[in-house]
Amino acid sequence: MAGELKEPGAAVRRGGRPTREEAALRDIRVLEVATRLFMEQGYEGTSMDSVAEMAGVGKPTLYSRYRDKRVLFEAVLTARINAWLLPLAEVAEGEGNKTASGDLETVLNDISRAMLRHTLQPGAAALQRVIAAQKLKFPELARFAYEQGWVRAVEGVANILRSFEAQGRVQAPDAGLAAEFFLNLIIAPASRAALYGVEVDPARQEERRAASVRFFLRGLGAPTGARAA
Repeated sequence: MAGELKEPGAAVRRGGRPTREEAALRDIRVLEVATRLFMEQGYEGTSMDSVAEMAGVGKPTLYSRYRDKRVLFEAVLTARINAWLLPLAEVAEGEGNKTASGDLETVLNDISRAMLRHTLQPGAAALQRVIAAQKLKFPELARFAYEQGWVRAVEGVANILRSFEAQGRVQAPDAGLAAEFFLNLIIAPASRAALYGVEVDPARQEERRAASVRFFLRGLGAPTGARAA
């Protein structure tokens, strides 16, 4: 969520029709407030009345933008999925451009560090909890989260492995499966700890991340450390 919440109604001038800029700021504030409430109190614990009150807008204004709580919830989760899960895929997709000149160990170290940062950012665990709790009521959002986060990240790593295999630098006959193994090694423990609210020692986490990369490379028969030079 962007920044601290201001006092209700502070962004909109008093009296008259709001300007386009004021209306845009109002919409941003509504989504900020709704995001905080949904993440903290869940879907059932959040009401349209509480969103309107905390955002400093009238209920008719809120309902004119979001016809019911379901629509507002969908808007919030779509925005959060794009902000907190999509970067996982974009990291892998972006690193694919370095495969021609880099070595696989360097690429995988860069990917794993960036992915852990995204996995442990504030709000990511809360998003996972909300999606899991509402997956039956909002299956399309759960599918969207899965495809935008996990599926795209797997395919991004798989494409990197295919590129190195095409250069004869690694053996990855099933790049998709190998990519899933890699992401589970890197992300699953940190994600699980964040989901349960368990504090993780940063030094120990970095040690585990680096060991996971080396373990994965040995499984592919790829050189690590000094042998990679």
